[in-house]
Amino acid sequence: MAELRAPFLRKVFRFGTGAGIVVGERDLHVMLARVRPGGARLLATLHVADFRERPAAEWGAEYAAFLQQHSAGHLAALVILPRHEVIARQMRLPGVTDQDAASAIRFQLDTLHPFPEDEVICDFKRAGRSDAFVVAIAERRHIDFYTALFAEAGIKLAGITFSGGAVFPSVRLFAEPPAGGMLAVAGLNAGAEAPVEVYGESESHPLFSAQFELPAERAAGLAAAEMRLEPGVETRDLADVLPAWQSAPDNFDFSDAGRSRAAVAWAAALAAACPKLGTPVNLLPVELRTVSSRAMYVPTIVLSVVLAVLAVGLFAQRSLMERRYKTLLESEIARLTPTARRVETFRSKITDSSRRIQQLEEYRKRTKEHLDIVLELTQTLAPPAYITTLQIDQKSVTIGGEIEQADTLLKKLDASPRFTGSEFTTPLARTATGEMFRIRTNREGVGR
Repeated sequence: MAELRAPFLRKVFRFGTGAGIVVGERDLHVMLARVRPGGARLLATLHVADFRERPAAEWGAEYAAFLQQHSAGHLAALVILPRHEVIARQMRLPGVTDQDAASAIRFQLDTLHPFPEDEVICDFKRAGRSDAFVVAIAERRHIDFYTALFAEAGIKLAGITFSGGAVFPSVRLFAEPPAGGMLAVAGLNAGAEAPVEVYGESESHPLFSAQFELPAERAAGLAAAEMRLEPGVETRDLADVLPAWQSAPDNFDFSDAGRSRAAVAWAAALAAACPKLGTPVNLLPVELRTVSSRAMYVPTIVLSVVLAVLAVGLFAQRSLMERRYKTLLESEIARLTPTARRVETFRSKITDSSRRIQQLEEYRKRTKEHLDIVLELTQTLAPPAYITTLQIDQKSVTIGGEIEQADTLLKKLDASPRFTGSEFTTPLARTATGEMFRIRTNREGVGR
């Protein structure tokens, strides 16, 4: 099966919880495994009796309660089908990449099974780092039956495979298998009787899995011959080649026979717990698979945390830059304030001086205009006439005095370019020498 090779990454991904279900002739055997970098724990087991005869909803509720009891309701199980319902084949494809293997295997697929092409479901995976590919084939009717049955029971499935497919990644979970190969019989310590399942690995067969209608010893001998194992390779129980659990429930049968009977379910639970370290062939259609590992959310969480940190850093940097800018700005303001005050003082002085100059200029102009008015009146009122009062403002001139004949005085004033609209403001008064008058006339021209 495809596996993660980098040692550091294998240690990082050696983390998870998995549920394995082994389908028997009458019963279901369920195991929960929790894997950590330091080892694996058997959390719990469940035995579902007569699942084929009972309503699926009934034993499905038992399974759901079992998961909830151990805080594992989110898990999707890896199901191990009965060995006789799955055909496992090995194909050597030297130099063929995983991408190109699909077409090569499908081209030869009809030679690997006796069923019509459209009545089978198959999947394949490279066996570790070898050039061999393991091909699993099952009749579509079996897969449809189990998927419908587990769906009716409300059980989420991550995959469907065979025993050897789950054992292969499980034996590599914490250590590499023996270099000279291995040979294991499922249920050997429990006194397994025919038919027996044999699992093995050798240079010629990176993954060997078969069921024999023979006693365990005879089946192991035939498997060793087919795998071309060295004579010294010991036949072991399947439970002995799998990683040992560090702890298990108190009600578990810790005898060799009990461990032997639980080996396949233990392998399924381990494979389900750490799919990143090697995935078995999966006969469950892709659209029906459920991903249950919470580790899938780790990248999202990590990226969210990184994004949050970057946002906080950006906000902090912005605040820091604003504070630095404010400090520099205040420092510059403090440095330039005396100069600005001096400039403002100079500007105030300039404005005041300009106002005074303008007033002086206006006063100068006013004095000249007044003198011109006095000169004009002097020329208009020739002696012996004289003026006793003279008031000059910005718009008019008021004249009071005495003249021999005052009737013609208004015409003379209006004839001047400096006056207009002349009128008597009081009645004329006759004196011994002439007439007393008081006239108001409007200024015209520059003084207006």
